[in-house]
Amino acid sequence: MTTVFYRIFANQKLFIFQKVEEMMKKRIFYIISFIVLFCVEVLIALYVHDSFVRPYLGDVLVVVLVYSFVRIFLPTGIPRMPFYVFLFACFVEILQYFQLVETLGITNRPARVILGSTYDWKDIGCYAVGCLFILLFEHFCKRSKLS
Repeated sequence: MTTVFYRIFANQKLFIFQKVEEMMKKRIFYIISFIVLFCVEVLIALYVHDSFVRPYLGDVLVVVLVYSFVRIFLPTGIPRMPFYVFLFACFVEILQYFQLVETLGITNRPARVILGSTYDWKDIGCYAVGCLFILLFEHFCKRSKLS
């Protein structure tokens, strides 16, 4: 009887270690993704002053950045997480519509860039494209057992 119990316990212990290892791999992937996307966003904000990359591609990437940040802490994810990230991005955009930065009197340049100071309805479309990209990425990763 104790041999059977030991085998069950050992198998359960192995299963738990496999799950922990799998979650750590996901966390590392999302940490690296977050760091790379953050660096790309900073480079875009500092050095790109065009009419496409900064206003559109930057907004597409920012929702992927936020998603990667959340997945560091929730490596298994939660249902509809890309939708929640989209809602968060829309909320920030609505705060821009009501000129939160000016209302609070924020003069710190990095804070103004992060919060944004101008409302544009096209940004919401860019956030939607970014979230669609996340959904496609998650779909293909699940099919290939990567995520």
